[in-house]
Amino acid sequence: MNVIDLIERSSARLDQAGVSFGQGTTNAFDEAAWLVLWRLGLPLEALDEAAERPVSADQQAAVEALIDQRIGSRQPAAYLTGEAWLQGVPFTVDRRVIVPRSLIAEPLAHPDHVGTLDAWLSDATRRVLDLCTGNGSLAVLAAMAWPEVTVDAADLSADALAVARINVERHGLAHRIALLQGDGLAAVGDRRYDLILCNPPYVNAGSMAALPAEFRAEPGMALDGNFAGGTDGMDFVRTLLRDAPEHLTEHGVLVLEIGHERPNFEQAFPQLEAVWLPTSAGDDQVLLLTRDALLSRTPTR
Repeated sequence: MNVIDLIERSSARLDQAGVSFGQGTTNAFDEAAWLVLWRLGLPLEALDEAAERPVSADQQAAVEALIDQRIGSRQPAAYLTGEAWLQGVPFTVDRRVIVPRSLIAEPLAHPDHVGTLDAWLSDATRRVLDLCTGNGSLAVLAAMAWPEVTVDAADLSADALAVARINVERHGLAHRIALLQGDGLAAVGDRRYDLILCNPPYVNAGSMAALPAEFRAEPGMALDGNFAGGTDGMDFVRTLLRDAPEHLTEHGVLVLEIGHERPNFEQAFPQLEAVWLPTSAGDDQVLLLTRDALLSRTPTR
């Protein structure tokens, strides 16, 4: 048996077991390739080179044990490997944080893409906030994209911030990224930013109840947008849009991910003028709001 045989065999097992994807991969083959290459100690980008490499009986047994664990535990693959990649950048991951997958990473990693963030920024952009930072991946990508800026990374969870610190230090950015703990924008005091990035908890109550086991393994507070008693997933977003103008500079902008919740977002904020940014998942999951647009109306409660 060689590497590609083992990947195909593992892929078939994952498919047959009905595991859920979406936390770093979108299909059984890619997930199997990730787990097999990691277990064999091979670079994740080396599939083509390693495909025909023979696999020993001991190696095969080790891989099959890992696939057994993935199927039996329903833990995301990133929790088993301790690492996930976002836009080609590696990040340390464990059960204290959700697996990084924010679509906001796309305009950060490709700032020259037409219609993305650079068009809304200027040479005067100096301060960026990554709110609900989780494992710190967006803060790291922002610091990489704009070497002249300083970045604050804020989260309510002390556990998440401990993982974020690992990633900030892993990428040598401790001198440019500050970690702040607190509830929403209360974490930043009176600071103002040229750009606020936020991938908040936004999943509506019905979707939360139907989440597959892999997603229920993640910290619920990072997903559930109904902590204040709502059902539409917009509880955090309502407070954020109310308070954001006080934390944006005159020409500052807020970039917000709301996933598949655009209908609920537009029902909650029917008069809000949003700019929808293109991503690989479509043009309806990440939006940009100027300070002027936020000041033009009071979000509903």
